[in-house]
Amino acid sequence: MAQPKYLSGDVAAINEFIDKFDVFLFDCDGVLWSGEHVFEGVVETLELLRSRGKKTVFVTNNSTKSRPEYKKKFEGLGIPADEDEIFGSAYSSAIYISRILKLAPPKNKVFVIGEAGIEQELTTENIPFIGGTDPSFRRDVTVEDFNGLADGSLLDPEVGCVLVGLDWHINYLKLSHAYQYLRRGAVFLATNVDSTFPMNNNFFPGAGSISVPLVHMTGQEPVALGKPSQAMMDAIEGKFHLDRARTCMVGDRLNTDIKFGIEGRLGGTLAVLTGVNKKEDWEAADAVAVPSFYVDKLSDLRAAAQ
Repeated sequence: MAQPKYLSGDVAAINEFIDKFDVFLFDCDGVLWSGEHVFEGVVETLELLRSRGKKTVFVTNNSTKSRPEYKKKFEGLGIPADEDEIFGSAYSSAIYISRILKLAPPKNKVFVIGEAGIEQELTTENIPFIGGTDPSFRRDVTVEDFNGLADGSLLDPEVGCVLVGLDWHINYLKLSHAYQYLRRGAVFLATNVDSTFPMNNNFFPGAGSISVPLVHMTGQEPVALGKPSQAMMDAIEGKFHLDRARTCMVGDRLNTDIKFGIEGRLGGTLAVLTGVNKKEDWEAADAVAVPSFYVDKLSDLRAAAQ
């Protein structure tokens, strides 16, 4: 398998790389920022690409925020971005449920394990849901819960889907409800299956860590609607009418970002070394994906301005 071309420090190669593409899809965590820390030169790099007529789209697997909330985060970090440029896994999940899954009454309700971002995006698609941030699910399990879950009296008969994302308040009660719905035939979806995510120059459990117990309990794998899901790529292509051959995916993670671009038959993929994966990961014989290009950090592309 061909190894990626190293671009950092090579002005001619960087200019040639930028000229190859009309659209750049950017991962966020690990590429633009880590936690609340924006990597140096990110804003100037995005401005450079836009000044050359390039379309920028921010594709994130983080489901805790809706698009309007993500726009506020961009603004708070000083990164200019339009809401229309943001495409998150919570939004991707809502689109999939409403326009592809098309759950029909009386089994058209979603049981959510996740945060408000999922709820807000489901609401924009008029999808009924329970769970999520409801305080009644953020408590210890009781004997009455065990009884009601066992005989089904605590379960909503209209639930036809379980959607799992990153949940800051995951607990036994939520998992027990989800398990019982899945046992009764509910569709199993995940906003994404990232095992970890970068935060504050370290790594923490990701949304995939939340769904793993349900996978073990049921033996089912969820349909994942974040990167590298091609359902997400199809939705992005439909929304932005991009030419895949003239589109580049920029990310830090091989099994999500880079695999997403490769399986989506994009014109190229660019790995940055500020997040999860490093050079030795794609040089390994069993590498899950190998990027077309790589840089030490996103701001290395600014050399094209010289």
